[in-house]
Amino acid sequence: MDKNQNYTSPLSERYPSQDMKYIFSPEKKFRTWRKLWIALAESEKELGLDITDDQIAELRENQDNINYDVAKAREKEVRHDVMSHVYAYGQQCPTAKGIIHLGATSCYVGDNTDIILMAEGLDLIKTKLVNAIAQLAKFASEYKDLPTLGFTHYQAAQPTTVGKRATLWIQDLVMDLEDLEYVRSSLRMRGAKGTTGTQASFMELFDGNEEKCRRLDGMIAEKMGFAPESEGASGVYPVTGQTYSRKVDSRVLNVLSGIAQSAHKFSNDIRLLQHMKEMEEPFEKNQIGSSAMAYKRNPMRSERMASLANYVMSDSMNPQITAATQWFERTLDDSANKRIAVSEAFLATDSILELYINITSGLVVYPEVIRQHLMAELPFMATENIIMDAVKAGGDRQELHERIRQHSMEAAKVVKEKGLPNDLIERVSRDSLFGVSEEALMETLKPENYVGRAPSQVTEFLENVVEPILSKYDELLGVEAEINV
Repeated sequence: MDKNQNYTSPLSERYPSQDMKYIFSPEKKFRTWRKLWIALAESEKELGLDITDDQIAELRENQDNINYDVAKAREKEVRHDVMSHVYAYGQQCPTAKGIIHLGATSCYVGDNTDIILMAEGLDLIKTKLVNAIAQLAKFASEYKDLPTLGFTHYQAAQPTTVGKRATLWIQDLVMDLEDLEYVRSSLRMRGAKGTTGTQASFMELFDGNEEKCRRLDGMIAEKMGFAPESEGASGVYPVTGQTYSRKVDSRVLNVLSGIAQSAHKFSNDIRLLQHMKEMEEPFEKNQIGSSAMAYKRNPMRSERMASLANYVMSDSMNPQITAATQWFERTLDDSANKRIAVSEAFLATDSILELYINITSGLVVYPEVIRQHLMAELPFMATENIIMDAVKAGGDRQELHERIRQHSMEAAKVVKEKGLPNDLIERVSRDSLFGVSEEALMETLKPENYVGRAPSQVTEFLENVVEPILSKYDELLGVEAEINV
């Protein structure tokens, strides 16, 4: 059948990076299965079972040469994916086929592989998260002194700076990185624990030797890159049922959901700023914004980011429900859901961070538009300073407050109802109660006088919070994202 006649997912062809797609590819999964079978056989041999060097060598020789056709044909007969791949591997390894998967249950390869893939996925997400932070840090530093209107309730509020606003985006990502680091460091392998987690089959293999059963877990974990056996088998969860606790998947996807939340907030702000023509996401020379309105520069990247973020946030509910509804040592109603939910959450989050890096590496700022918007509102925000100066000159604070309130209401009416410029400063200068000229009042309307400690806060935040992160992960920096269609 023509591939165009089959369903394809945008998360396999359109949005994510090739690196993330490979982590959740069939090849990566089945190669990991074979690595786990080798680790099991090697560990069992080292613990005294009758497994030969030749058998191990045969397994290693065919580790990456997966005979997919044999496995697929076998699965049609037996309806079991793991046993189909055990059979296919055995066809390539006739000497070793009798010891493949010895003592294990399907979750030995299934669950351990899932943990490994999630660990590698989190490592890749961390790399892109750090690079998004680095891009935003450059932006915040460059624009730390540029005053801009602040907004609360999407109403004009005290000025801040463009760089200070960017630190709010960074801070969200820093919290996401902290969550990711914690969950990643807590990931453990399921190990080799048998059908209900009791290691009964391995007790049989090792003639009741509990110490060998205990060591088996740690040895496998060490061979697969988790904590070494010398640390007391800390590379595995100490107890499991047939599966590792499905709360693990929930914890991981909660991290991805947190990143999606941060990205969505960022995308909202960029789209609002683009609407006001203060900032724009990158827009390529030949890019078309609208099929009908040729003049438009739609914020396509930010909109896609928000759309994917919505998906990740909603997808994080899947493992929560699964974790809550498992029965005793395990039920299989997690399987189909888990295959979709976990991989797609990683693929979508990877896509989000690709967009984040792309957008922040090419943000366009329009200082004159920003200043125009700020100066249209600044007279209202200068009223407190005007009152204080008039009080110092001998005025009555309550009387001055009421008078400037009246002037402010009239000035606002002129702006809203007649579309004319804000004339509050002119009104106050004509009011003898204040006793100040328009020229003197205009001197007070310097935007940098109204941003408080914003520039210093940017400097302190970058030095005290961001720079240590970038220094710690210096080897991860330099990722360039190129978004697909």
